[in-house]
This record gives sequence, structure tokens and C-alpha cells, in this order.
Amino acid sequence: MASKVDPEKTKVDEEETPTCEIEEVALVVPETDDPSLPVMTFRTWFLGITSCTILIFLNTFFSYRTQPLIISAILMQIAVLPIGKFMAKTLPNKDFNLMGFKFNLNPAPFNMKEHVVITIFANCGVSAGGGDAYSTGAITVMKAYYHQSLSFLCGLFIVLTSQMIGYGWAGLLRRYLVDPVEMWWPANLAQVSLFRALHEKEHKAKGMTRMKFFLIAFAASFFYYFLPGYLFPILTFFSWVCWAWPHSITAQQIGSGYKGLGIGAFTLDWAGICAYHSSPLVTPWISIVNVGVGFIIFIYIILPLCYWKYDTFDARKFPIFSNQLFTNKGLKYDTTKITTPQLELDIAAYDNYGKLYLSPLFALSIGSGFARFSATLIHVALFHGGAILKQSKSAVNNAKMDIHEKLMQSYKHVPEWWFLIILFFSVALSLLMSFLWRESVQLPWWGMIFAFILSFIVTLPVGVIQATTNQQPGFDIIAQFMIGYVLPGKPIANLLFKIYGRISTVHALSFLSDLKLGVYMKIPPRCMYTAQLVGTLVSGIVNLAVAWWMLEGIQNICDTDVLPPDSPWTCPKYRVTFDASVIWGLIGPRRLFGPGGLYRNLVWLFLVGALLPVPIYVLSKIFPDKKWIPLINMPVILYGFAGMPPATPTNIASWLITGAIFNYFLFRYHKRWWQKYNYVLSAALDAGTAFMGVLIFFALQNNNILVHWWGSELDHCPLASCPTAPGIIVKGCPVF
Repeated sequence: MASKVDPEKTKVDEEETPTCEIEEVALVVPETDDPSLPVMTFRTWFLGITSCTILIFLNTFFSYRTQPLIISAILMQIAVLPIGKFMAKTLPNKDFNLMGFKFNLNPAPFNMKEHVVITIFANCGVSAGGGDAYSTGAITVMKAYYHQSLSFLCGLFIVLTSQMIGYGWAGLLRRYLVDPVEMWWPANLAQVSLFRALHEKEHKAKGMTRMKFFLIAFAASFFYYFLPGYLFPILTFFSWVCWAWPHSITAQQIGSGYKGLGIGAFTLDWAGICAYHSSPLVTPWISIVNVGVGFIIFIYIILPLCYWKYDTFDARKFPIFSNQLFTNKGLKYDTTKITTPQLELDIAAYDNYGKLYLSPLFALSIGSGFARFSATLIHVALFHGGAILKQSKSAVNNAKMDIHEKLMQSYKHVPEWWFLIILFFSVALSLLMSFLWRESVQLPWWGMIFAFILSFIVTLPVGVIQATTNQQPGFDIIAQFMIGYVLPGKPIANLLFKIYGRISTVHALSFLSDLKLGVYMKIPPRCMYTAQLVGTLVSGIVNLAVAWWMLEGIQNICDTDVLPPDSPWTCPKYRVTFDASVIWGLIGPRRLFGPGGLYRNLVWLFLVGALLPVPIYVLSKIFPDKKWIPLINMPVILYGFAGMPPATPTNIASWLITGAIFNYFLFRYHKRWWQKYNYVLSAALDAGTAFMGVLIFFALQNNNILVHWWGSELDHCPLASCPTAPGIIVKGCPVF
């Protein structure tokens, strides 16, 4: 498992290998290693697989709820520590032989490396960005919305192959996205800080220890979340403007934190602050600035002009902020009227029923996605292309190494062919599925290959952005746009193409982030490979099994037309997935964005996005002494509008303010405090919120113990979702 080296903690000679040039990493990550520590112990396997299973069960279960909850791996990261120490005290120090496999139940005290690998298992039970495999969302849409007959084996193929292909991409791109010093993956620093707080004994110094600080912050977060999470939900969207002007549509559109621009609104809910862009405490300040610039331009300048001044895309017929689909009369679009029994578009019915319309913010969000895709490719080519080419030409051993990579040379590396086997096997199974279940998946074999090519091309540039800024520019829209043109009228094919063309990239980036965490914590690469592989298989199987059980066992799940108003099973998360399948798959981009389409001018944003990084790059070369110019990151600026809807302007604005407080003011003026406590605080807030969220679900909401009073209603801005165009009649809204 490890080469024979001095069992004492070693530190590389700093004269030979300099410390990490990334200041945040140098302040947080230890520059020592103890290769003698056992890693893949019985405790690691037992607690790792258990953590993975519990997390994927909870996240899948909660994803169908009217109030979905994403539980991060931090929950298990903290919970397993006392269990691991208890096992170290009680299990016998005895060797066992199971079918030729020798192991010891208790080889040494429970150590940090075991804890890290258990957390890697747990991360597989979370999956990036959604708490469960996106492929389950596609399966839910197929079964619950389109009422399609789908075999469990086909579903298992979809879930496992999409994740394992991402694992293959991660293995191939390690040298570009893990090995270079510049690829530092900021989100991992919170994990490193928490591990150190939980395991390291601190010498007496001024101020409290990190562990004590963590426990206090955790307790405060735990008890506080009972207010926004159950008793006083209005704290999530505190929209005082609506109270001041209770009868004004315009005032509520401007001031609503839930359904409007959120001017003056704010959130006092940690879950609301980091719901869509993760924790602002772990995001670099320059990235926060870029996101803020994009957010201000889109939300406070472009959107108001499009809605109130120019009435772009008949904007005033619809709510200013909504992810619903509409008719030209401002009513919700009924997709059942345009769908054939084979789940394809009935063109005659569509022509008779009328065109589909989007809310102005939804339409502009799609347009920003066009620009973000091309800007990401051009930005990475201009600013990082030379380094990527150099890295690919030079031997890995001769590449630039910091102290952490130098310490990792003590361990055997994972051969690339190990990842290639997984990749080829997953691709083969995916292609087989396209033949065996052609009617169910609608995506032909050549569509699968197209998706694989797209995923491989985009993973590297998106990975560079995430590894340096902690922001992941999405290209979901582009994947669905492309296949929508090639295979119009086929919503299921569109969903499957997105899974293999985009979501496999999300999984790859999650794996790559964990690989960098392994470097920071000095985990042997082959142990990381094993933990990620087994964790992915376990999480995929449990994920699908739980989803299948719920889809088969809960009557009318996700069907809001049949369910009672207070049902907990309305699936708002998967409604967005269904809407996307209608826009890009059923109706198709040609009818919406092609010649004659209402939104055809948004396609020009592909060109705009490609041009935006060019002047920044030129200026950085003309004025090389101006170090701030290359920090202008156009993909991240365009990311300031990403995720809306369902993300709200209040979510993003509160995220920006919180990030500015901690990663600018505290980092600049109280750096010692920031170094010691910032990432620990982020982990404590996440953990306290997650623990209380689970407790509320099981103890109260799951037993229908609910509270109904003024403070339990979100926003109090009923007019914010009203249209303002003359003659549009919507229930509960005045007619102009």
C-alpha cells in the first residue's frame, strides 16, 4: 500500500520543494505526511459503505418532497468519528482470513486517513450538485410524468453507466486537473480544515481551539435552523417591500425574494444562502466578485429593461420570475395536449394548441447559458491553453510539483489503463442499452457516441474553471439544444443525451475534486481508486432501488393535478427536469430558437460569449503589469445568472454579501482568524443545518406535525407572480 519510508512524520525539504504557491492552500493544508498509517481497514470499509448507503437513501428520499433537502457528506463525516473511535477501543486486535483475504479488525487507533476515505465513500452517496444521481431524475420523469413502462434493468444501466463514464473521464484528466499546482479546488479546503479540527491536538494558544469553535458553531447552527426550517420559514425570504406596498404588482415584482427581483429582500437561512452556489466561505474572493458583476448586470439592468421598457418576448404577459411553461394567454401550458402515445410530438395538435412561451427571466437564463458555453471554451483556450499543451507534452515526473505532490511520490500511482477499462466497459454497456431498449430510451447508438464526445470535450475546460474558482459553468442547455436539433420531438432521447453528454461531466468533476482532496490529505492513490469505484457502484444501486420503491409505492407521486394541496410528494425538483424535456426534446429548439421562433435572437449569444474573453486576454498581454486584468473571468461573470430559476436573486445576493464579509474583509483584516476558523465555520454551519433538517423531517414533517401562522408562509408577496400586460386573465391577479 505504501513504499518503505521513515515511519515518522516526514516533511520535504523546503529548499528542494517550495511550499504551495496558492496562499489559501498554504494556510490550511498541512505539509507533512505519515505513510505508516493504515488506510483501508475493516473500519474504513464498514463505515464507508454504511455512510454511502445512508446518505444516498436519505437524499433520494428527500428529493421527491415538496421541500427537498440535500444532505451533504459532512453529516456522515462528523457522525462516523465517535463510531470509529468506539470501534478502535472495542474491536479485537486480531487477524482474520476470509477466503484468502487477510485483515485485522483493529490494527491501530482510528486515524485521519481512515476518516478521509470514509468521507470519500460518503461523497459517492451525495453526488455533485443534487444529492442523488441526475439519471434518477430522468427515470422519474419517464415513469411519473410520461407514464412510461421501463424495466428496472434498463434503469440500472442508465444510473451506473452514466456515473462510471464520469469516473473514466476523471482518470484520463488527472494530469490536467489534479496534478498542477494551479488546480487547487477551493471547496476541499473546508474539508481539510474540518479534518484537522477533528483530529489534531492544538497547543494552547490565544483563542479557542478549532474543535471547540466547531462545536459551538455547530450547536448554534443546529438550534437556529429550527426557525427557518420549521417554525419561522419566512426568514428564508424576508421581503419587507411587499409589506410596505401590499397592493402594488410592480413593488412586489421588485421586492419579492421568492418570485421577484429581491431588491431589499434578504435571507437569514444558511441553507438559502448556499443552496445553489455552495458555501460562500469556501469560494475565492475574486470568484465572488466575478459572479457579483454578472448578477448585477443581468438582474438589475438587463432583466428590468427587457420586462418594463421593451416588453421583450411578450414578457409582461407572464410572471417576471417563473420556471413554468405558458400559452400566449398567460396560462400554464398543458403538454398532454401535444403528446402522442409514443411520447413524441403531435405536430398537428401543437399547431392547433399554440406556441410555448417562457417567463422573461427563464428565457434570459437560457440565453446566458448559450453565452456561458462558448465563453468557457474560449477563455480556457486563451488563458490556459498553453499550460494544458505543455502539461500534455511533458512527462508527469518532470511536471511542476508543489510539496503535496512531492509527498505523494511515496505511494504507488494508479495506472491509466485501470480507468480505461472502466470507461470502455461503461461505453459498451451504454451502446448495448441503446439497442436492447431502443423504444424506451429513444436515443440511437450514434446519439450515445455524440454524447460521449461532447462530455469529453467539455470536461477539461469546465474543470479548469471549477478547480480555480469553485464555480462550475453548466452546459446542460447546450447538450439539450444540440440533440434537440438532431432528434426533435423525442423528449426521452433528450433526457438521456443530457445524462451522458453533461451529467457524466458533473460526476467526473466530483471524482476529480475528491482526488485532489486525497492529495491534500496524502491518501494512497490506489486506496482512492478503490473507495471511489466501490462507492459509486453502491450508491448507484441504492439510488435506483429507493427511487423505484417510491415511484411504485406512493400513489400519484409527483402528480400535482391529483395530489391534495398539502401533499409532501409534489416533486418540484423533478418538475424542472420535465419542463426541460418539453422545451428541448418534445417541442425542440428549432421551433423556439430557429428561424421564425420567438426566441431566435438568443442564439446570437453563442457568438457574444465567444467574443467576450478576447479583449480581456488582449489587454492582459498589452498590460502584463496589471495583474487584475486576467482575474476578469467571463464564464464566471456569466455564471452570475446561472440556476435562475429555481435559484432566486435573494439566494445569490445573500451569497455574495456573505462571501464578501468572510473572504474579503476578514481575510484582509483578520487573516489569523480567517486561517484558523473560516473553513471550520463553513463546515459547522453545513453540519448543524443538515442534522436539524433531518431531525425536522423525521420527527415533525414526516408525521404531519405542521405549523400554520403568518411566519410559516414564504414571502407574503402574492402579486409578484402576476402578469402586467393588458387583457391577461390569471386567477388571483388584477386585470389591466
